[in-house]
Amino acid sequence: MNLSTDILQKYWGFNSFVNLQEEIIKSVLEEKDTIALLPTGGGKSICFQVPAMLKNGVCIVVSPLIALIQDQVNSLLNKGIKATFIPSGTSQDEIITLFDNVKFGNFKFLYVSPERLQSKFIQNKIGELKVSLIAIDEAHCISEWGHDFRPSYRNINVLREIHPNVNFIALTASATKKVLNDINISLGLKSPNIFKKSFFRDNLAYQIHYTEDKFYKLKQLLTKNKSSAIVYVNTRKRTKEISTFLNANGFKSGFYNGGLSYIEKQTALNNWITENTPIIVATNAFGMGIDKPNVSLVIHFNLPNSIENYIQEAGRAGRDGNKALSVVLTNESDIVTTKKLQEVSFPTINEIKEIHEKLYQHFQIAKGELIEEKFDFNLLEFCNKYNFIPNKLFNAVQILHNNGVLSINYNSQKNSTIKFLVNSNQLLHYSATNLSRKKFIQSLLRMYGGVFEQEVKIDEFYLAKKTEVTSWIVIKNLEKLAEDNIIEYNKSTSNPELYFLQPREDDKTINRISKKITSYLNQKKHKTDEIINFIKEDSICRSVQILNYFDEKSVKKCGMCDVCLKTKSFVKNITEQIIELIKINKELSSRDICEKINAKEEDVLINLRLLLSEEKIKINTYNKYILPN
Repeated sequence: MNLSTDILQKYWGFNSFVNLQEEIIKSVLEEKDTIALLPTGGGKSICFQVPAMLKNGVCIVVSPLIALIQDQVNSLLNKGIKATFIPSGTSQDEIITLFDNVKFGNFKFLYVSPERLQSKFIQNKIGELKVSLIAIDEAHCISEWGHDFRPSYRNINVLREIHPNVNFIALTASATKKVLNDINISLGLKSPNIFKKSFFRDNLAYQIHYTEDKFYKLKQLLTKNKSSAIVYVNTRKRTKEISTFLNANGFKSGFYNGGLSYIEKQTALNNWITENTPIIVATNAFGMGIDKPNVSLVIHFNLPNSIENYIQEAGRAGRDGNKALSVVLTNESDIVTTKKLQEVSFPTINEIKEIHEKLYQHFQIAKGELIEEKFDFNLLEFCNKYNFIPNKLFNAVQILHNNGVLSINYNSQKNSTIKFLVNSNQLLHYSATNLSRKKFIQSLLRMYGGVFEQEVKIDEFYLAKKTEVTSWIVIKNLEKLAEDNIIEYNKSTSNPELYFLQPREDDKTINRISKKITSYLNQKKHKTDEIINFIKEDSICRSVQILNYFDEKSVKKCGMCDVCLKTKSFVKNITEQIIELIKINKELSSRDICEKINAKEEDVLINLRLLLSEEKIKINTYNKYILPN
């Protein structure tokens, strides 16, 4: 057994590598610059974490998302591997202490965001470290042709100047040939070894279902499914609405979105992992670091943002190798809405200028002034105050973040804190007269020291596990103790933290980056057009379309997508029956037509689409079929 496998077994518990992991690790250990393209679930992290454990020094990992960074650092710490990252808002003194710990504490991994890497101070501190490897995660962000372009990624090659003899590994789950070429050039890689795993999934069926009644189809699909499922939606509000709908119809589901507190996210995730709620309804905030093998169904209730996002999200199904299904629920109205939503959700340059200026006004920052402190940012409050559309504001702030104008941390939830307001004798008396909470109070005292002298950070989810009750009961107990003036209890908050990175110059700031912003907005529109074209193209196998998109020239049909199934079976022509039925009833949903015509549902839907394309029928504002005037 070689050393790499020893490390894999010791820390990850696996006996052998999968996909191209072994070849990639060999390339890294031979000090070669390396690009690894492994689709979702391909085990990218192991490709740099295992060789870093075998090399002397610390591995610098550049990653775009704080949530992803925190997840990977926690995962390494749980394995007994020393890893850390630079949190948002860290002071210069705290950064000096952090780098001293890395330098003298035998740390193996230091995670840093690309925005943080722009700091000359941090660059100098990295220059003082013995660096073993530089890993660029989500490397497609380097390219403006990628689905999540981040201008700050363009400056990562400064690490090459700081440590010219250290090899790079760039990793991504989704990149076209054009994007891979961009990664190579932007990072200044030296004759890199490029490893690509095919996007072909022989156990995953991609299917597009046209339906006017998505809720009916959702129930139908989940009733047939006997394992774990993910339902992706496009808004935070809808995660709760659809989960409530499913629970009311006899399903067990939870919901997950970026607006939940840390404890709510952990509770939802834990319930899904343990099969307490085998269905999870989520925005695309759900998925990072999630590797649940028995997901057999992924449903997109709304259209994905891009083909790359679709492949990553759909790819969370069937990781155990068993047959799995990815379904997109859509209709003609849905496609029109997606186009309109893209138009109204992304701001113009002038709107970005206005939002940028109002942000400084909101926090009372004068022209020419730079305040280097964090601000608690309530997005909805800001929208209401200045009459901005929430989606447009969110995207504008993200654009300003990506271009280094400001920094926003959506995963900055402050930990809950408690402090006892009574002395030990008073607490003993309270416990004696409130026996139902006596055991809980004892657990608090045992787990958290110093609670009589100062505020102490707590984790309700961890408390729940230790006391073997639900997190809901923990919160109720804490709220009751606060109500009885036994403790001061400050719940965690989910408002993001905002930092201004440049002095206030209003329009001048945006004018300097307007070309980059315009290119980004054009690319976003292009990505929307691509996913719509993919959805509407029903003459080419879905798998073939996906492979061709990622430059794998394939003509081999999968045999199990909606296109292949349609061409494999004889479609009954019932167009005249449908027209006659609509003529009699004036307007009908597809579900009504299926119930009234003696034919397979698939045949009805195919005939409806044919009639729509020939303009012999149309859809009204109620998503019902009518005859043209």
